[in-house]
Amino acid sequence: MPLAAPSFHHLLALSDDTGIFEHARHDVPRREHGYCVDDVSRGLIVIVREPDTTAELDALGETSLRFLEGALAHDGSSRNRMDAAGAWTDPPALGDWWGRSVWALGTAAAGAGGPLPRKRALRAFHLAASRRSPHLRSMTFAALGAGEVLLRLPDDEVAHLLLRDAADRIMAASSDAPWPWPEPRLTYANAAIPEALILAGTVLGAPEVTLRGLALLDFLLELQSQPGHLSVSGSAGGGPGDRGPQFDQQPIEVAALADACARAYAATGDAYWLDGVRLAWEWFEGRNDSDTVMFDALTGAGYDGLEREGRNANRGAESTLAVLSTHQQARRLGVLDLVRVAG
Repeated sequence: MPLAAPSFHHLLALSDDTGIFEHARHDVPRREHGYCVDDVSRGLIVIVREPDTTAELDALGETSLRFLEGALAHDGSSRNRMDAAGAWTDPPALGDWWGRSVWALGTAAAGAGGPLPRKRALRAFHLAASRRSPHLRSMTFAALGAGEVLLRLPDDEVAHLLLRDAADRIMAASSDAPWPWPEPRLTYANAAIPEALILAGTVLGAPEVTLRGLALLDFLLELQSQPGHLSVSGSAGGGPGDRGPQFDQQPIEVAALADACARAYAATGDAYWLDGVRLAWEWFEGRNDSDTVMFDALTGAGYDGLEREGRNANRGAESTLAVLSTHQQARRLGVLDLVRVAG
């Protein structure tokens, strides 16, 4: 039968009144490694999405929003890393963390639980979204935040321009070739790319963009599946010639597939995409290439990687948030009753 739903206990244990610690040694936060915008952004998205909030989660949401506001430079670029003493250790730039910050700020601007946090998030979103990254992945993550803003505020010009620019960038890089992916190799959180196109096509009224996103997502699902379960690319990525299961599979890849399939279902109403969400949650429950459960149901901690003989015992923020995010999608769409633990 399905395992118990994960709790937020471990996420809260990884957090303090500054932010969310990036790494853990087994289940103990590695405070000496500090914090990063990447994980704080992921955390804010999960908190905003959570329907059963608590005072502790609300407080962490406020901490996370404040962290992202503080990471932004006056020109809209973002720092990423802060040490345990609270000092930023890198200069502002437009890497993946900037894109994730835009995603989180857009999500909070659209759905945070109060007018003041939404106003603050929208102000920070507008500052960051005025920039353009040269990196396709950064623009992909930012597009997801812009799309969330437009779902709530359809006349927001800053969000509209960013989403259009990001969609154009992805569309120009993809093709109808045997390898249609807009990058030479898969890397991580790959399904964010088709999700961004599906969302862009929906809110911009561009059906050809939606169709391209659906086709890329279908391609990715087929590429990253074995009969009956997901078999996602490992931490080394994947290319056209790679065959067979890869290992050090990352929970973030599975969570991105769940998000993208949920978005595809919202756009099409096709139950085919619900099966993708179900497979993603089953991967965490143990239906994967190693028949290994990938989270601790008592604490909500996610394990950092699926290995050939089991799992990485460390339980960092990225993996824990991937568990929580995937469970949110599976619960919201009602696929949990279909899930069974692999034998």
